[in-house]
Amino acid sequence: MPYPPPPRSAYLHIPFCHRRCYYCDFAVVPLGDRVDAREGPGSRSIEDYLRLLHREIASAASGPPLSTVYIGGGTPSLLTADQIAELLAALRRQFGLQPGAEITLEMDPASFDQAQLVAVLAAGVNRISLGGQSFDDAVLIDLGRRHRRADLLEACRWMHAAHQDGDLQSWSLDLIQNLPGQTFEHWDDQLDQAIGSQAPHLSVYDLSVEPGTVFARRAERAELDLPEEDLAVRLMAHTSARLAAAGLSRYEISNHARPGHASRHNRVYWSGAGWWGFGMGATSAVRGERLARPRTREAYRRWLEAPPPLNAGSGMPLDELLLVGLRRREGVVLTGRDGQALEERWRPFLEQGLLQKCSGRWQLRDPEGMALSNRVLLEVVLWWESVQQSTSAAPPQTAAARESGPG
Repeated sequence: MPYPPPPRSAYLHIPFCHRRCYYCDFAVVPLGDRVDAREGPGSRSIEDYLRLLHREIASAASGPPLSTVYIGGGTPSLLTADQIAELLAALRRQFGLQPGAEITLEMDPASFDQAQLVAVLAAGVNRISLGGQSFDDAVLIDLGRRHRRADLLEACRWMHAAHQDGDLQSWSLDLIQNLPGQTFEHWDDQLDQAIGSQAPHLSVYDLSVEPGTVFARRAERAELDLPEEDLAVRLMAHTSARLAAAGLSRYEISNHARPGHASRHNRVYWSGAGWWGFGMGATSAVRGERLARPRTREAYRRWLEAPPPLNAGSGMPLDELLLVGLRRREGVVLTGRDGQALEERWRPFLEQGLLQKCSGRWQLRDPEGMALSNRVLLEVVLWWESVQQSTSAAPPQTAAARESGPG
């Protein structure tokens, strides 16, 4: 197995939000709606965390210049432009930044104004991921979001103007579909407004009800009226068709972009390449080893006192490579004995029109396979479990032979 190359991408986690959305299970620190994140207690809390984040960046092993940086959260736009510039300067000192590096900042429409946008672009950010989620005020309230439709429309206008002026290389708008009570007509209206925003990139995520969230508790009480699978499939197929007609090509299950505007950073995750991860709750994949950081500030602080040593792994496990690879338009190539076994399990999906095989690559069909991707991906999980069970049950010498065979 070849030695995995050092990463050329970095993710920085900024956990602060005014409030936790009802569907969110990320590692976040709610500050409260009345707290000004740039003054008083909110500011001091952020400054304390940033000292920890700078410390972790400075302690990282050296590597080649970064080609992508993603500052996510949380609500990273609660930081000042100076704080963002300082984080980018820390990455530049530790690794360097390639000319033309893609530097993305997540922004919440309720957390910034046009002057703040101009300032963060001047600080070095050149791509914005705008967390809109919906253009419907009633839906935004039900999601626990702080912004309203008017805030989102105004933020979209600012993004479009900055992009037209050349100050912003690209920007993306996030939406959530298959929400409680959602109808086909309602979603079609959401797509109208999303296309009208002129965003060159749209990320459309299915609602996922995660344990421990407000939505999970609602679901337990049978208070979450989610769309049936047939409607969910129709919504996704309609999304793909409408956005394609508007010039936004689907290049991954949840992502659509105009030519030249696909997210370079996200493609790193889906390709199986490594990345640096910094901050509480962040996961890194350095030289084949996955490493998740603690999800609370105090645990993260203690973790920084004695972080685990960095060991060279063998790269992303085969099952994960397949799972992320199938999300991409390019699909995956199956080789060897394991590939043949998985091909047999996938054969029915060819007949059902969910999968296609083109030039040796297995791809989810758009929209049928993309909409029902979980059926196909589940077979990867079940197959991998059977492989692991057969490996652990094998005699020691057989297992050793398997480990030392062709990679």
